[in-house]
Formats: sequence, structure tokens, C-alpha cells
Amino acid sequence: MFRRSLTSSLRLASRALHTSRPANARCAVVGAAGGIGQPLSLLLKESPLVSHLNVFDLAPVTPGVGADLSHINTKAQVSSFAGADQLGPALKDCDLVIVPAGVPRKPGMTRDDLFNINASIVAGIAEAAAANCPNAFLLIISNPVNSTVPIMAETLKKLGAYNPKKLFGVTTLDVTRANTFVAENQGLDVDGVNVPVVGGHAGITILPLLSQVPNTSFSQEDKEKLTHRIMFGGDEVVQAKDGAGSATLSMAYAGAQFAFQVLRAANGEKGITECTYVESDITELPFFSSPVTLGVDGVEEIHGVGELDAFEQQKFEEMIPDLRAHIEKGVAYVQNN
Repeated sequence: MFRRSLTSSLRLASRALHTSRPANARCAVVGAAGGIGQPLSLLLKESPLVSHLNVFDLAPVTPGVGADLSHINTKAQVSSFAGADQLGPALKDCDLVIVPAGVPRKPGMTRDDLFNINASIVAGIAEAAAANCPNAFLLIISNPVNSTVPIMAETLKKLGAYNPKKLFGVTTLDVTRANTFVAENQGLDVDGVNVPVVGGHAGITILPLLSQVPNTSFSQEDKEKLTHRIMFGGDEVVQAKDGAGSATLSMAYAGAQFAFQVLRAANGEKGITECTYVESDITELPFFSSPVTLGVDGVEEIHGVGELDAFEQQKFEEMIPDLRAHIEKGVAYVQNN
């Protein structure tokens, strides 16, 4: 399904960045002062594919983040933007915008409270993007991705600025986890492991297709345990951090690597295929994550899920109602606000 394993391709891409034709992309990180935003900005600053890096956050520490990054001796020029009135200038004429902005769930906060706050944040970013960088690639990390991508899409539609080829939910972390866990389980070199992960980006909507991984053999117990671990890998990090944080470093890595793949494809490199959550017609749902071939204009071809074994088919059917509800919740938010 992939031309090479995702982990291998990302590592090769990282090395190739120093010899490939530069894209000279102007990129913005929205939520750059947060736990994901800071390491994500660092990784983007390091890439020769990025000529300008705009870091934006509401937090007053943002100029310090920008100043810190600007001392790194790579070519990307860094500009800092802090405060709600600076969102538009931060996005002005950007080629790629990556959005880890949002708030984590706090004690006493219901899931609906969290959803409403992050939904409002994403809708506001969509409005600013429509006005300031209508042709940018938009990469959404803000949770819940299953809902925030539809929120972004519906908001952009209202403003006449929606391009489904350029809106992506970043699900790369699910694939990097899957490759890591499967390599450990099978005693394989992780660079040679290829695990397609389809569906969405939360809990049971994350479905690794272990039956499609070459040169592997899983017991039913291993298959069930690995699938559950990939679905709920974020919980491991939260527990290990003793409730004091979530998956920030691995998410920053995954977000940066997906951004590099989008930029490489935009720069004319062929054959780049990644799992990502996009507007899709391969299932009955309007949004779905599956392998997507990237091109100069974004989505070039959306691939199906392929043949599933009985276990995967059951999990696939179980995920659909949840994923549909998440999508409908995002659409309803925009309709009602």
C-alpha cells in the first residue's frame, strides 16, 4: 500500500532534505508556545524546506520562543506573533499552516467544555486562514481531530475558501506508534516496518491494519493487544507523565515529519504516500484517514483500505458509528455558531 514504510521514508526524507531542491516555504505554527508547538517549531526551523517560520500563540512568552529559535544557525527566518490581534499577520501569505493550538482537558472540565473551547479556537483559525492565506496547506493537530477537521472545512466553506485537497488531519503519530510497537513485537528493524493505520484519530476510530504488514505473523492475542495499544497509545504517555502532560514530543515529531512530506510533494517530488485524515469518499463517511498520495496541490489520490481480515473488519464496523458522531458534532458546531 505504501511505496516504502512510513518510518523509513521519513528518516530518508530527513537526510534528503539537505540535498533536495529547497521549497522556500513560508510556514506558520499556530500554538507555537505550547508543549507540542515549541518542539514542532524547532524541527521546522531545522529544515531547509522552510525559508520563513512564523510562530504564533496567545501566550506572552511567544516572542521569547521566537527569539530562542532565531539563534539557531539554519536558514529559516523566524518571526513572532503574540495575541489574538496578531493571528492574521502571522498567517499572511503562508504556504503551510500547522495547528497544534488548543487546551488540554483540566480537572473539572467536561469533554463538552473541552470540545467547545477547541472548536472555537479552530473556527477562528479557519477564518484567519481564509482571509490571509487561502491557498495554504492546513495541517490540523488540535484535538479532537475527528471533529476539528470538519469544523475547519465547514468554516472555510462558509467563507468560500475551502479546498479539500489542502486540508489534512495529522494522524502520523498513529502510524509511527504502530511501526514502533510492531517492530518491537516482531523483532524487526523499524525502518522496514509498514503499518497502514486508517479511520480517525481517537480511540477505537484508530485502526492499524496488521494483516497488511509484510513478513509478520501475529497470534490472535498479540493482534488484539497491539491493536488496543496503538488505539490508546496516548494513554501510556499520560500515565507515564503522572497526569502532568500528554504526548507532546512524539506528536511534534509526527507533525513535523508530515509537514515535510507535504512540502516535498509540493516541491515536485513524486510517489509520496502518507496516511492522513481528509475529505474522502472511500467509505460512507465524509472524512476518513487512509493512505493518500500527495502532489504539488495537496491530495492527489486517496487510496482505499484494501483487504481486511475478520478481526479488522469487526473493528472497522465498530469504529464507524463513533467516527460518524465525531464528524457530525463538528459540522453541527459550525451550523449552530
